[in-house]
Amino acid sequence: HFPDTDTYIYFLAQWFPRMAAYTDYEGWHTKAFLGRGEFTLEFGDYDVSITVPSDHVVSATGVLQNPRKVLSAEQRRRLSRKVSTDEPVFIVTPDEARENEKSKSNKMVTWKFKAENVRDFAWSSSRKYIWDAMHFDQDSQSVPTVLAMSFYPNEAEPIWSQYSTQAVVHTMDVYNRFSFPYPYPTAQSVNTWERGGMEYPMITFNGYRPSTDIGKDGEEDVTTYSRSIKYGLIGVIIHEVGHIYFPMVVNSDERQWTWMDEGINSFLEYLAEYEWEEDFPISRGVNNPLDVIPAYMTSSNQVPIMTQSDSVLQFGPNAYSKPAAALMVLRETVMGRELFDHAFKTYSKRWMFKRPTPSDFFRTMEDASGVDLDWFWRGWFYSTDHVDLAVTSVREYSISTSNPDIEMEKDRQEYSRDKPETITQIRNRQEGRTPRLERFEALTDFYTQNDRFTPSNADRNKFSKTLKGLKPWERAAYERAIDEGGFVYFVDFENKGGLVMPIPVKLTYENGEIEELMIPAEIWRRNTNKVTKLFVRKKRLASLDIDSAHQTADADFSNNSYPPIMRPSRLELYKSDRKSRNLMKDMLEELATKDAPKDKGGDVPLNPKN
Repeated sequence: HFPDTDTYIYFLAQWFPRMAAYTDYEGWHTKAFLGRGEFTLEFGDYDVSITVPSDHVVSATGVLQNPRKVLSAEQRRRLSRKVSTDEPVFIVTPDEARENEKSKSNKMVTWKFKAENVRDFAWSSSRKYIWDAMHFDQDSQSVPTVLAMSFYPNEAEPIWSQYSTQAVVHTMDVYNRFSFPYPYPTAQSVNTWERGGMEYPMITFNGYRPSTDIGKDGEEDVTTYSRSIKYGLIGVIIHEVGHIYFPMVVNSDERQWTWMDEGINSFLEYLAEYEWEEDFPISRGVNNPLDVIPAYMTSSNQVPIMTQSDSVLQFGPNAYSKPAAALMVLRETVMGRELFDHAFKTYSKRWMFKRPTPSDFFRTMEDASGVDLDWFWRGWFYSTDHVDLAVTSVREYSISTSNPDIEMEKDRQEYSRDKPETITQIRNRQEGRTPRLERFEALTDFYTQNDRFTPSNADRNKFSKTLKGLKPWERAAYERAIDEGGFVYFVDFENKGGLVMPIPVKLTYENGEIEELMIPAEIWRRNTNKVTKLFVRKKRLASLDIDSAHQTADADFSNNSYPPIMRPSRLELYKSDRKSRNLMKDMLEELATKDAPKDKGGDVPLNPKN
């Protein structure tokens, strides 16, 4: 309800009786919907007639069958001729929507829709609706072109006409690449509530609108929207349209395994958001969900992902964020993009319009990739362990050449490095005390001129004799070892969180060069708590870091570097009030106050898009 104009938006779902679902693994599905873990549904064909006032615009699952009965000639022309693939065009313009709001017609018309092979049917109706549309061309014989549409009131402007239909098309563009061509003729985004969203076949109900501030004269002033409103709108549309793929086509059972559609869809939503804009604030204002999920994975309220939906304690992290994070780690860190993307696409196509269970997903990912992932499913989906990899010590050894001229010089350098000058000797020098040896030259002898690291001819002869005594293969092996490895490192890793993971390692050398490598998860196969890894390198290491790209969902980065790194933070001097921030509004108000003539009360009519 919009009190200012006494107008309404109606959206209806779960509005008709339907038969319970039947599966070959469970029989009749009798679990009632309790508010969590959505519906287990069957596919069907729908032929629906909806009678509403003549000034209403209706959005619904399916394809409109009688445009001549419900649209004007100009609106039909726009729909049939002007819709392009470049940008959305208005089918019902903002001005026409305002006229509909004023008319309050008592005349009734019937909108007819047909939808084939869908799990459900939902619809929305209002005299407030602006309607825009855009074509999405796809490489598919069955549905080559999709009509992407958005329905929204003038109160949703300016952001809905700018972002909504573009977000619908963007979702299909990305999801098609990772799964299968969009199988239906329409995809719709409808502005129904102020926050959140909900999905149905071919139609999604989405929240978020800008705010209109009241000026000093009591009239509406500049319309603005916060950063969270903008990205919240784009994100919720991607998420809800994505649900048309999972579970509206890949028909998983959310009553039991919520993660199979919410988690998988959130994962694909993240990928689509990364492709919308770099540094997209995907989760809690940051662009890396793997930095956010450890807070849940280390909490006392965590239950395994495989927990039945009504028994989950923290629904959002468990059903959405953690499985999405798991799939991100699986793609970027464990399997690699090429193998993961092939296996995931195989799963998506194999289970279109069918009922997959978790084991079907697990098996498909393994047999399509040829990778054994039992350890990964067990850790991420069946346990409450978390990721906390640590490097606990690094021991450096150099390969000895046995050549006294080389090795004794190394001994001298290492002694100087490891044994600092004593504090007494330093302070004697500071006081100007000159050692007796420097004051009396007669005290100088052979050992004054040759320290204990000076090689002798006897040392050289012994080395030469040893080399001559080597067999040819021994001499070759010796020379290869000297040539290929100057330093040997034994690195101790610890799995403090319990969740087995590969170890992404970054080696930084003294000369500034960097080497990155991935130690596979199999390193933990004999001991899941502590392992030691051998590195042989020509150059000396300066430092070693693990998971420097934040790609494993590690919960504690304070133990990820050797030597340890001092990580800066800030102390709050007082408890601040954390309120939602509207940067656009704040800056417009500052500009108005600064630049506007005083006799106009500081009001500046600015377009927030600019």
